[in-house]
Amino acid sequence: MSLSIRNQIPGTVTAVTPGEVMATVKVRLDGGQDLTAAITLEAVEDLGLAAGSAVRAMVKSTEVALATGRVAGVSIRNQLPGTVSEVATGGAMATVKIAVDGGELTAAITKDAATDLGLTAGSPVVALIKSTEVSLATA
Repeated sequence: MSLSIRNQIPGTVTAVTPGEVMATVKVRLDGGQDLTAAITLEAVEDLGLAAGSAVRAMVKSTEVALATGRVAGVSIRNQLPGTVSEVATGGAMATVKIAVDGGELTAAITKDAATDLGLTAGSPVVALIKSTEVSLATA
């Protein structure tokens, strides 16, 4: 199956915490970072997820926010440090490619945001991703 989601990073499930309808799934990405996904309990069961399961964490580029450093006092669980490898700007939007340990992420942000943050190749950034925006696929 081919997908339009460009952000696909391999990892291994380290823990599953089930709730009544949803579950949080902790994933150790191949680069060593930890990521949390909040998915339905039904999806956990359908995918057979448990500690040790190989997965691919997927996030749409429009769901990746960027900051120039770690952000305190925010509910976003996933903060992945990286380095900008490329910035492509259009009339209104910018695509920012970020090298993170073990992979690459793409963020689609406004051109104004890219300018205001001073993003250029080599800039250190932190990719912010809400756990509810992380999808998992079995590898």
